[in-house]
Formats: sequence, C-alpha cells, structure tokens
Amino acid sequence: MRHVPRTAAAPPARRRPWCRARRRPRRRTETRSVEKETSVSEPHVSLADVIAVLDRAYPPRLAESWDSVGLVTGDPVDRVRKVVFAVDATAGVVDEAIEWGADLLVVHHPLLMRGVDTVAANTPKGALIHRLVKAGCALFTAHTNADSADPGVSDALADLLGVTRTRPIEPIDGPRIDKWVVFVPTEQSDAVRDALFEAGAGAIGDYRECSWTVAGTGQFHPQEGADPAIGTVGRVERVAEDRVEMVAPASLRAQVLERLRQVHPYEEPAFDILEQVRRPSSTGLGRVGTLDEAVTLRAFAERVRSRLPETAWGVRTAGDPNAVVRTVALCGGAGDSFLSSVGSLGADVYVTADLRHHPVDEHLRAGGPAVIDVAHWASEWPWCGQARAIVDSAFSGTDAWESRVSTTRTDPWTLGAADT
Repeated sequence: MRHVPRTAAAPPARRRPWCRARRRPRRRTETRSVEKETSVSEPHVSLADVIAVLDRAYPPRLAESWDSVGLVTGDPVDRVRKVVFAVDATAGVVDEAIEWGADLLVVHHPLLMRGVDTVAANTPKGALIHRLVKAGCALFTAHTNADSADPGVSDALADLLGVTRTRPIEPIDGPRIDKWVVFVPTEQSDAVRDALFEAGAGAIGDYRECSWTVAGTGQFHPQEGADPAIGTVGRVERVAEDRVEMVAPASLRAQVLERLRQVHPYEEPAFDILEQVRRPSSTGLGRVGTLDEAVTLRAFAERVRSRLPETAWGVRTAGDPNAVVRTVALCGGAGDSFLSSVGSLGADVYVTADLRHHPVDEHLRAGGPAVIDVAHWASEWPWCGQARAIVDSAFSGTDAWESRVSTTRTDPWTLGAADT
C-alpha cells in the first residue's frame, strides 16, 4: 500500500481556550477528486478470477489425497496485474517476485505440503510466508492436480521433446455416470425431459440436452389403494408412452429422482437407473506417445539434454545407445513407480526423474525399455510456460497485465563432477 503523507495542518485560529474549534471547510477541488475516484470503477482482474482459470485448467479434484493445492496466501478480491510462475517457492524465487512487484506467485511444489504448527517469521517457511504477505503477493499451488491434468506437467515435457499423440500412463477413471430410462405418457414426455435437463441430466461432453426417445405402449393394472392418474383400479390399462433415455452424473442421482417425481404424471413413475462402466479419461499421471520420426537412443538423449535447462544432475541414460526410439513414455517429477508399467505400453524409452540404482538395474534385467533420468526440477520446469500461456490466454488483453516464468533456478543440486 502506498503511503500518502498528510498535508500540514493550518495554524489554529485565535479563539478562547474554552471555545470549540470551527471545522475547516473542505476545498471543492478535493471533494471532486474524491468523488471521481470513488464513482468510477475500472474493470480489473482479481485474484479470484485467476484462481478460477487455474482451477479449470488444473482441477483440484485431480489432486492426490495427501497433497496440498490451491491458494496459500492472498485475498481473492485483491487485484492482480503481475504473475510469476515457478516450480518452487524458494527464497530466491520470492525475492524475484517481490522485486518485480508481482501480485501472485504460482508454483508447482507446495510450500506447506503437510500440516504445520507455526508459520512464525523466525522459521524458514514462515519467513517466506510473512514476506509474501507484507509485499501483497499471493501464493498459489498446483501440484498433483497439474500432474494429472490434460494438458499437465507431463504434456509440457512431451511437447518440449517432440512427443505427440499422447495418453496417460495411469489414466484416471472418468466420473460415475447413470443412464436414466423413463417411461412417460407421450403428451407429457417433453415436460419430463425438460425437467430432467434442468436437474442436470442430459450432458455429454460439450453437448447439453442430449436424450433418446422411442414410442411404445405401457401397461399397468392399478390395485386396491392406488390412486392412478390414468385408468381405473382393478382394470388393466394400456397407454401410449415414450421411453426417454439420458445420462446424468451419479452425484446428481438424488436431485434428478426428486425432480422426476415432481413432474411425472404417474403416482408411481416407471423408470430405470443403469450405472455405467466408468471410462478411462484423458487425465492421469504420466504420458506415453510417439515421435514423428524414429531416432537412436543416443540421439534422443541428446535432444533431452539440449532442450531441458542444464543442471548439475545432468541427463543419465540406461540402455543400448544405438537402440531405436519411436514410442516414448514420460513422467515429470519422480516417476520410478511406473518403471514396471511402461514396458507393457510399448515404450522404447522412459524419461523421468529421481531414479535409483537398484530399481533401474532390476528394470533393465527384466527386459524393460531404456531409461533417461533427468533432474526433478528440470523435468517439471516446462510446466511453468504451459501454466503461463493458459493464464495469459484469459487475461492478456487486460490493461497492465504482465506475466513471466521465474529465471531463478530452484534445482537444489549446485555442483556436478564435471564442474569440479
């Protein structure tokens, strides 16, 4: 907040000690200035606006149960003009963000991964939190939700390395879906269909109000105690009916059923709810795809080395340097848990980070594909550009909007053997 010094007070008028001082009249020019500032509300981007874009791109529901994602510090109503994107919220990155005058720092790795007892300023992480708050810079995290999103962290790595036509290594099942089959008199089928649409049924991808209808004949025999809307107790009735089908998220089952009972003309509506098999989605951890042209493992390893930022960790390759590479599996960040999976996906090489000796040795002994091990930070760094492009596409037309990918290297390794 900018500090505006007070104007010097005018010398007090001569008066008796016991007299109440007269209030000094405001200048008209000052009043006009205040009215002008408060009456005009310029459109601007709020922190809540940016969070909405990030949450659409990297849905929080995709985060692992143990993870911590979302807004860490900041007021959603605050204005955002400058945004910095980084892998980690280290002291150097916070320095850079504050010096640049950033209103928001978006990072991949959570600063507060697990519960803490204190964020006191005399603790390492607490000190960073206090500095960000004092500088008016919000902090937002997209971690495993960005790992599984489409596009996400591994897609950014794939794009950088020229890997196309990708799919998840470990796809996340799509949402639970019900298929509703409702039998309704033909005259009322439009009203029932519209009511179910209003309750949230009938959505398929980017399409809304989707249904299928076929005409038929319904039969029923009201028993003693029934109060039929059509027909008579004790007599079999046949009615021209429509069979109306549509899908709805299982999470909306109760409200769709409630709405159906409200609008259906029958005392006891006839309907079926069929739970569908959950389909694999395009979201999930890791990616496997193909190169436009096959290359040797040696050439592909050189591509990885030249396109990722240089680190002390370097680029380590395990496998026959002359082996042909066409299908590539990737996982930004630590991906040793997929070593046993990538071979069955037809991968010729697996690119990931933080690999250890014994798992890689056993993987190769079992006939698994070649492995390229890179620095954790380097494998996730391409995501910063992806996230920036997504946010910029929403707000780049806004006045005074600026964004940047942090130039601060947050890889903890500072020296490799070749550097000694």
